[in-house]
Amino acid sequence: MKQKYGRVGVLYGGTSAERDISLLSGQCVIKSLQRSGVDVVPIDVSADLLQRLPEHQLDRALIMLHGPGGEDGSLQGALQFYGLPYTGSGVFSSALAMDKLHSKQFWQGVDLPTPKFAVLNETTDWQETLDALGGVVMVKPSHEGSSLGMTRADSPEVLKEAWRAAAKLDSSVIAEQWVAGAEYTIAILDGEVLPAIKLETEHTFYDYDAKYLASDTRYLCPCGLSPQDEKSLRELAKKAFDSLNCSGWGRVDVMANSHGEFFLLEVNTVPGMTDHSLVPMAAAAAGYNFDQLVLKILDSSL
Repeated sequence: MKQKYGRVGVLYGGTSAERDISLLSGQCVIKSLQRSGVDVVPIDVSADLLQRLPEHQLDRALIMLHGPGGEDGSLQGALQFYGLPYTGSGVFSSALAMDKLHSKQFWQGVDLPTPKFAVLNETTDWQETLDALGGVVMVKPSHEGSSLGMTRADSPEVLKEAWRAAAKLDSSVIAEQWVAGAEYTIAILDGEVLPAIKLETEHTFYDYDAKYLASDTRYLCPCGLSPQDEKSLRELAKKAFDSLNCSGWGRVDVMANSHGEFFLLEVNTVPGMTDHSLVPMAAAAAGYNFDQLVLKILDSSL
């Protein structure tokens, strides 16, 4: 393993709002690489990363930074400047996937289904926006993950307050038409579309608590769809992933409405790798244990 991969830096932690999840993901991946006999260097990323990188004498980097600063193309660009191979998607696709607004605009342009949306700011007509989007919306910061800053809104007053809360995290905030139906997530690993997972929660939506803290969130794999519908879902996920020119590995989140029509929510280019995370579940359903999964992710840096 040391001969194949050389000295591998696991970049995790960081300074984004998703730091705690990134620390957990990184620790799980570090332990896995150690079990596999890889020469691994844990690096909790801080503002002086670029100054510190040369001293580690790395041969490649495995990125486990979630959110801005790790998943938005900036880190990928820095690693390319140093000529250091890294896992996952490149600069442009990382930036595009991280930006919910622009990825949705892109999907509209290539005729892939995504819920209707509106950009929110201080001049927004809150009632008019609600009416245009069907009366119920999900407010989202454009560049955050882990459901941070997300709020369901069904009145002008709640919509305005939801925007204010999200705007504390991000200068770009959108309202997305509420899709009342099942939520699915589909992992992609080295070109292979893994089995879809259906997410069920007693919460209003699959929020931060449901993702990382709740013990009653249900993950169904097989997902309960007919073979034909799951095939359509997996094909849509692959089209979404490829349309943004993503590579290596990632996860596509999709909602279905009451008629069973699928709508793209987002692509995650550095998904979570904790004991609550979805990619390891999908990989297990496809026959990969956690250590095999981590090595396949690392392979995307070769």
